[in-house]
Amino acid sequence: MPKTKTIAPARDEKVIKEQTMTFPIVGIGASAGGLEALEGFFSNMPDNSNLAVVVIQHLAPKYKSIMATLLNKYTTMKILEINDGMRALPNCVYLNTPGMDVAIMNRTFKLIQPLEPHAYRLPIDFFFRSLADDLGEKAICIVLSGTGTDGTLGLKAIKGAGGMTMAQDETEAKYDSMPRSAINTGAVDLVLPVERMPGELLKYIKHPYIDSVRSTGATEEKYQNNVTKILLQIRNHTGQDFSQYKQNTIRRRIERRMAVHQIDKIADYLSYIRENTAEIGILYKDLLIGVTNFFRDKDAFDLLKNTVISEIIQRKQTNSALRVWVAGCATGEEAYSIAILIAEIMEKKQRQCNVQIFATDIDSTAIEFARAGIYPDSIAADVSKERLKQFFIKEDNSYKLKKRIREMLVFAAQSLIKDPPFSRLDLVSCRNVLIYMDASLQKKILSVFHYTLNKDGYLFLGSSETIGNFTDLFSTENAKWKIYKRKSGVIEKGVDLPALPTKGVFQSDRKEEKKDYGEINIIQLAEREILNKYAPSFALINEKHEILYVNGNIHKYLLTPPGVPTFNILKMAHEDLRYKLSAILHKISRRKETIIEKEVKIRDNEHFLTIDLTVKPLKTGIATEGLTMIIFDEKLPAEKARKKGKASLKISKEDPQITKLELELKSTKEYLQATIEELETSNEEMKSTNEELQSTNEELQSTNEELETSKEEQQSTNEELETVNAELQNKLNELSRSNNDLNNLLASTEIATIFLDTKLNIVRFTPMLTKLFNMLLSDIGRSIGDITAKFNTDTLRDDSAEVLRTLVKKECQIQTKEQAFYNMRILPYRTVDNVIDGVVITFIDVTKIKNTEDALRLIESRFDMLNQSSLFGIVLFNPESGVIVDYNKKFEEQTGRSLKEQHTYKIWDCFSPEKTKNPAEFFQGLSKKNETVSMEMNIRRPDGVIVPVCLMSTVIKTSKNIYVQCVVKDLTDPLRT
Repeated sequence: MPKTKTIAPARDEKVIKEQTMTFPIVGIGASAGGLEALEGFFSNMPDNSNLAVVVIQHLAPKYKSIMATLLNKYTTMKILEINDGMRALPNCVYLNTPGMDVAIMNRTFKLIQPLEPHAYRLPIDFFFRSLADDLGEKAICIVLSGTGTDGTLGLKAIKGAGGMTMAQDETEAKYDSMPRSAINTGAVDLVLPVERMPGELLKYIKHPYIDSVRSTGATEEKYQNNVTKILLQIRNHTGQDFSQYKQNTIRRRIERRMAVHQIDKIADYLSYIRENTAEIGILYKDLLIGVTNFFRDKDAFDLLKNTVISEIIQRKQTNSALRVWVAGCATGEEAYSIAILIAEIMEKKQRQCNVQIFATDIDSTAIEFARAGIYPDSIAADVSKERLKQFFIKEDNSYKLKKRIREMLVFAAQSLIKDPPFSRLDLVSCRNVLIYMDASLQKKILSVFHYTLNKDGYLFLGSSETIGNFTDLFSTENAKWKIYKRKSGVIEKGVDLPALPTKGVFQSDRKEEKKDYGEINIIQLAEREILNKYAPSFALINEKHEILYVNGNIHKYLLTPPGVPTFNILKMAHEDLRYKLSAILHKISRRKETIIEKEVKIRDNEHFLTIDLTVKPLKTGIATEGLTMIIFDEKLPAEKARKKGKASLKISKEDPQITKLELELKSTKEYLQATIEELETSNEEMKSTNEELQSTNEELQSTNEELETSKEEQQSTNEELETVNAELQNKLNELSRSNNDLNNLLASTEIATIFLDTKLNIVRFTPMLTKLFNMLLSDIGRSIGDITAKFNTDTLRDDSAEVLRTLVKKECQIQTKEQAFYNMRILPYRTVDNVIDGVVITFIDVTKIKNTEDALRLIESRFDMLNQSSLFGIVLFNPESGVIVDYNKKFEEQTGRSLKEQHTYKIWDCFSPEKTKNPAEFFQGLSKKNETVSMEMNIRRPDGVIVPVCLMSTVIKTSKNIYVQCVVKDLTDPLRT
């Protein structure tokens, strides 16, 4: 038993320590209108939730917030302003410090001096991102009312780290910009009124996911079987196969969705997604983990710019192609970042390249977002002011990429696993994608990247990713920031390049990983040789007619036009094909059917080639939507075509009819050429005009950007003023209530009161004061000495000045000309900070009390005269104790005892027991008599003389005591009748 008592407290301390280290932390972002939302939240938040809550607001640097005082009314949780080095504890509320950014590391707060000017600060995003990095799955964030988009990027970071996200219902938010921006990302788990948020939080943190415990009710085999079935549901609805992604990541993402829905068993969640197909799409988005931002890992992008991109552009010829593939681009921030870096280097080196950046991702929704090129204004936390001004256009609460950057990029939905890659690339960027894939899939993707890169091309990976054992394919350029360079002269290991996009195969048999890469390489080499030698030439284009992929001897059909390089197939097509191909593509765009044009003649010097032209839209899945294959099937071998051309198709100059037709054709071509040249001239003139307009537009844009900057600063100031005003309004309401209470109190007490400042000028007074002073409201601010009164005020100012100097109160009684009496009291006026700020003078009407005292004094005087001149003895005593309270001179003579001696005796000590056996019982019993009692008794004097007397007693009752008064008549007195 003693051991148990010793061990138990140690176990409790361990549990408490674990809870202290593992409890979730809730970050709340609030701006304009946030006070009302916070009041609603904390009114429903229990004080023992085992959560720490951090409130981040937009505050002016020197503003002293009263938020703690305001929130104290709505919660009993401890409220603290964050100090540097303060450790977060459960069941506490933390408020950000004005003028400082708040970060958290190892659950300890760090205050950081902001780098950006005040107007560009985004304190909510800053803290949310730090919270995501520090707590991961135990991070929770809530975005409440506010203007702008602060909190959006931080919320996405917490979602990507596996945390939970909430936003206030925008219909109830006083200012809906912040919650609406967060909701539009698609990364918000719950959109709720603030009153419901605490309840959902408490449910969420009780789920096993928070403690990293697997859901109950399943063995490992059954659990994995359910995971596989869930992935099958995703594949059936989206076409994407996640079977080769890391299973631990897959499981944690599934369990996170289970926690949001309060589902404990994975079998129940499988049933839930079968009944609610919308949940499949949400889980699919969760598995993609599309978290990115502009210039993520700034040092890495600086290195990429100054070494990799600079070197690539240096070795390029002017107007040559520069091709980049950003694989897994999510919502496009990384792709646009690389485009900006390329634009900066080209400007620095004064060398223009035909830049093509292919940005791909399997999330079609993210691609649509990226394609728009519009981002929330909170990207100012990641993009410098100079870059914002140079490469973006400010629009309301967002930034839009300028046209010259946007035109560098082509966005497409593409799967790294099953769709064909791009080729002839100078740089491949694939950051934070491989980390979620298993080893076999990583090997496949890295082989593809090596195949697609040009000689000396570069590979850019995420900071947590490596090339693994593929050191024979890539050399390391920078180990810290994972920049690698393609090695040349290497035979690829098992590069699996599907010729066309195909539907993903669900890899449930893991034994397939044990492939013989050498055998596969031989087969692929053979297939490629056959494809090049015997298959017809073809080109793969997108909906913009841009060439994505070519195969075979294509140069006979597609030519490089002079001027700026282009990949538009209509501009590159042979002139004998151009118009026919244009018409066919126009039909294809409407009918989506394969069109075959037989025996199309193409001039090849003095000969003709005959081909079958097949144009076929691809319909193999979502990933190939908008792609078209163009097949050039030459009917005769080139050598035979030349011979036949010489023999039968050679143009005869001797045939006059042919000569005539040739002349007409030549004339027509010349006319057409002249028309084209005129059109080109007009186009040049229009281009020149357009450039002038563009220049004017840029000037206007510059002016507009300056105005936008001023607007942003004004908006930031307005948000802070809104927060301050809300707090002040709340305080004013309290002061108004206190003032009303004070006025009603002063009015109900009917006490005349006047308040004077330190210069003895009138500050305020109560209505009752007009009975004593000739005073109006307009007299406020005047000196008290200037006001006439209805009593003598000669010393009032001097007395007030003395109290102000000595801080000792002064009291006296005054009499008005109407014979009213008042007790005047002068006291120092003390503030809540114990500062003397004047004096307060009160006048209490004591006229009735004064008159009553005078009347009582008269009565007492008359009674005393009658009492002392009476011929009978009169005595007043307490019947219980027998103590004599009062008596007259006659009673003193009757008892023979002096006045001083009377106080040493009790009433029954003055009487002998002849008439009554027990005088004490007799006198004590008089208190119970309601009528006057008359009784003859004997007084025993100290000298032994007995005096017979007659007592007449009357009971007198007060609020506290009972007394008996006796009139004692001396029976031996000759005057008795």
